Amino acid sequence: MALKSFRPITPVQRYKQVNMREQLTNDAPHHPLLVAKRKHGGRNANGRITVRHHGGGNKRYYRIVDFARTKRNIPGVVETIEYDPNRSAFIALVKFQDGERRYILATTNLKVGQRVLAGEQAEIAEGNCVPLKNVPDGTMVCNIEIRVGKGGQVARGAGSYAVIVAKENNMVQLRFPSTEMRNVSERCFATIGQISNIEHMNVVFGSAGRRRHMGWRPHVRGMCMNPIDHPMGGGEGRSKSGGGRHHPVSPWGQKAKGLKTRKRKKASSQFIVRRRSK
Repeated sequence: MALKSFRPITPVQRYKQVNMREQLTNDAPHHPLLVAKRKHGGRNANGRITVRHHGGGNKRYYRIVDFARTKRNIPGVVETIEYDPNRSAFIALVKFQDGERRYILATTNLKVGQRVLAGEQAEIAEGNCVPLKNVPDGTMVCNIEIRVGKGGQVARGAGSYAVIVAKENNMVQLRFPSTEMRNVSERCFATIGQISNIEHMNVVFGSAGRRRHMGWRPHVRGMCMNPIDHPMGGGEGRSKSGGGRHHPVSPWGQKAKGLKTRKRKKASSQFIVRRRSK
């Protein structure tokens, strides 16, 4: 994938970088797999804002993606590779032998016309979905199941992947780019390869208007507010919370840097072999 830069004719174009999206082959989505998506503007069922700085933006339709790859042992052919506004990765439309079409997450080297298969007997090839016990060590996998049969939950964002390190006691040890290592049942399924759109992290929007089109409203810093509006507001000039040194916090007083928010007794913690490095 390549990024496109612009001549700095305007201030917006000086730093703007967009994805060329060379892997995409179709603009129009497959309508039977679309679902209307309502916008809530960051508000909950009571109408109160629970997620700040959300609102507006272009209308979107949700694409029904088959994360579980439940079409087992039925070969399919990739028809198109498309953009999905609801996720950072690209998606691929697959037509199976029985005539059904489904969306799956596209991998980096997936191409139109390529055959894909999900099942115990599938070969170790790009885009195929196989149980982890069949995948050799050192292979890159993505869209990984944590619970057997629940569907892929890990490594689904653009450029995400994990590498199989070892197999022991009916468990497979995975190493992620963050250096975290985690055990997963060998009966869980995963897709071979790396998730597409690896340049997503390097895209520079360049203008506030482009962010508004994506549904983001302006973000105001807490230290610019009054004390009644934010714990870090107030003070003469630029100060940390009214002239004194104050640790960065949210509008409700929760520390914004360094506070561990993961539950101590979370069930999946027992499968983490090594935490990610700082």
